[in-house]
Amino acid sequence: MLLEVRRKVYMRSVTGVFARWRWILVWFTQVLFYGLPWLSWNDRQAVLFDLGARKFHIFGLILYPQDFIYLTALLIISAMSLFLFTAVAGRLWCGYACPQTVYTEIFMWIERKIEGDRSRRMKLDREPMSARKFRLKATKQVAWIAVALWTGFTFVGYFTPIRDMLGQVASFSLGPWQLFWILFYGFATYGNAGFLREQVCKYMCPYARFQGVMFDNDTWVITYEPARGEPRGPRSKKKAVEGQGDCIDCSLCVQVCPTGIDIRDGQQYECIGCAACIDACDQVMEKVGSPKGLIRYDTLNGMQNGWSRAQLWKRVFRPRIIIYTVILWSVMGILVGHIATRMPVKLDVMRDRGALSREVKNGVIENVYRLNVINSAEVERTFKVSVSGLPTLSIDSDDTIDLGPATNRTVALRVRAEPDAGETGSNRIEVTVEAVDDPSVHESAKTSFFLPEPIQ
Repeated sequence: MLLEVRRKVYMRSVTGVFARWRWILVWFTQVLFYGLPWLSWNDRQAVLFDLGARKFHIFGLILYPQDFIYLTALLIISAMSLFLFTAVAGRLWCGYACPQTVYTEIFMWIERKIEGDRSRRMKLDREPMSARKFRLKATKQVAWIAVALWTGFTFVGYFTPIRDMLGQVASFSLGPWQLFWILFYGFATYGNAGFLREQVCKYMCPYARFQGVMFDNDTWVITYEPARGEPRGPRSKKKAVEGQGDCIDCSLCVQVCPTGIDIRDGQQYECIGCAACIDACDQVMEKVGSPKGLIRYDTLNGMQNGWSRAQLWKRVFRPRIIIYTVILWSVMGILVGHIATRMPVKLDVMRDRGALSREVKNGVIENVYRLNVINSAEVERTFKVSVSGLPTLSIDSDDTIDLGPATNRTVALRVRAEPDAGETGSNRIEVTVEAVDDPSVHESAKTSFFLPEPIQ
């Protein structure tokens, strides 16, 4: 067969240390995601990516397209963090914080609350359609759709003021693009978390494919110890079976796996590193009186050589981990330092395209520029414009610019100089804008002043 028919995975609920960590991450990420758009800062939405106005508000920080370098730094930080965490302990992102994992956990929780545990869900799916089955299935779908639509609404709320959008929804006056993206993102959440689930991780996510190149024999991954567990067979706590391993072949590790794999078959790319199998196996080992850790976080080198935890930790700080850490902290330090010392004003100088220069009264040479000044602070400011770089340089236009909070303005600037002020052709000059109320707020930009050849 070219196409394998999907076998539905009925994931069993599990409790334990790693299950608690997964839910901590679910709560943490979703409180952030759903809560941030509703926070206010200086009478505006605290986090808003206003694409129309080309302003990106992040609490007290206002970014513009000219600040693209910050996005580059964030992408580098994200990539290096992913490389670092993966090299240390495998697919931590996939197992605990990936949106696919988080929303699948939420949708599975809803399914368990409405349809029951694993055995009840399996029994319900085998039953013919009835009023009870229809009611349970319909209730689950309505709950899923509600969560998905609210997720889509929240996502769009990062790009459109969410309080205004809520009023538009209530009055049925939502714009077509907002409606499209709410439905699109909601449908993606509904389909991925409600139906595709493990298929996204196994077949659609590229990370599952290239993660292997970031693993090595000292990466902490979820492992099963065959030497201790095999041969498998049932046994009780009271009676041990001679020659039999610790694995009682209960298959709970398979039942709790969100991708439906058997970790006892060895390393598989479908494993997302959620550690649900560890929680399940540890509970079974405790019940039958065997030591925990038959399935555990370990490294391939540690498994083969029987290393202790102390020996495993020593191998964590190997060259590639140190390199990733140094790069990550360096980029983070540069980013934080740059933001902390960032001037709340930006200046772009563009020459007038109509003419390089022109001669005005008394033979004086004039060049015309267009200044784009951005006040990225949330206070109203007046800026003083000055020029330097050539003797006799002067400004023949208004040299003050009034700007409101977080606004920008483009103005014409006429600069004049005597014809003998510099060399014929292009001369480097500098334009500076300085806040009248705070001289420490200033920005400069270099441009050229063109002096024509004297007419003979």
